[in-house]
Amino acid sequence: MELTKILAPGAVRVIGHISSKKRLFQDLGEMAAAAYGIGAAGAIDGLQERESLGPTGVGHGIALPHARLHNLPAIQGVFVRLEKPLDYDSVDRQPVDLIFALFAPKDSGVDHLKALALVSRTMRDQQICQKLRANSDPAKLHAILTEARGSQAA
Repeated sequence: MELTKILAPGAVRVIGHISSKKRLFQDLGEMAAAAYGIGAAGAIDGLQERESLGPTGVGHGIALPHARLHNLPAIQGVFVRLEKPLDYDSVDRQPVDLIFALFAPKDSGVDHLKALALVSRTMRDQQICQKLRANSDPAKLHAILTEARGSQAA
């Protein structure tokens, strides 16, 4: 599994300010709808449903929200870099500024976990996070993410 297959170039964005986690999930759902044709309402509901089980803020300014959705042909991702970090109820109680959301088919099973592991490994790399935080061009952010772990299998 490769990030190039999960993250489309049009699914990367820099956002100046988000006022709440709910608003972030709305933006992530709308991005998924625009990039992949995923139903925005279903994506938003899926993210909120998963988040109700426990926060997906993994620490160090990173959040990995994810959802399993019906009628989705493949695992898809969207990435957002926030210019102003958002209070996210992360495990380390720090605000987040790097968000990589995954949307997986309801029946994706182990592939969903492999994708989540791949994204998690990528986002734990301090050098990658430094590069992401130092850039505001979505094309450059996409390149940083997809070149980082492009050839590593999950």
